[in-house]
Amino acid sequence: MTELDTMYRVMILYMLNLVEYPLTNTQITNFVLEKEYTNYFTVQEAITSLLQTDLITAESTHNNTRYHLTDYGRQTLDFFHTKISDAIKEDIRTYFQAHHFDLRQETAIFADYYKAANHGYAVRCRIQNQRTDLVDLTIHVQNRDQAEAVCRNWKRSNFDVYEMLMDTLIR
Repeated sequence: MTELDTMYRVMILYMLNLVEYPLTNTQITNFVLEKEYTNYFTVQEAITSLLQTDLITAESTHNNTRYHLTDYGRQTLDFFHTKISDAIKEDIRTYFQAHHFDLRQETAIFADYYKAANHGYAVRCRIQNQRTDLVDLTIHVQNRDQAEAVCRNWKRSNFDVYEMLMDTLIR
């Protein structure tokens, strides 16, 4: 492993340590590409290496993967944090401060579906706050198109659904 490979891995650990929510593959990749630190394939290799060494964990849905820093990853970052410069750390902090709401929103609200045992699909819609579920709703639908529609619409309408549920159930 080269010094650059180590630096990319430590950058990802630093990013995940900086926030109290998981980051998606797209969020990590977008930062690295936007700042022109390296290319897409190198970022994916770094993520794969971090997964294989249990420094991060992955939580996958049908269209997204979210990464969490493990305790071992945090310890490793404590040891190797000097492998990234203060300028890179500042770039990461500045980026996350500027995009905090959008990044958090993208990872806090998600939906996934799976084939149900008794025909159709089960769609699981969730709103999380720091790994705590505010809403965890599973809906049964008849087909895959409906499942995909529920997932897509949950991203747009989750607040309205949450508000309606709370208003209805708290009365």
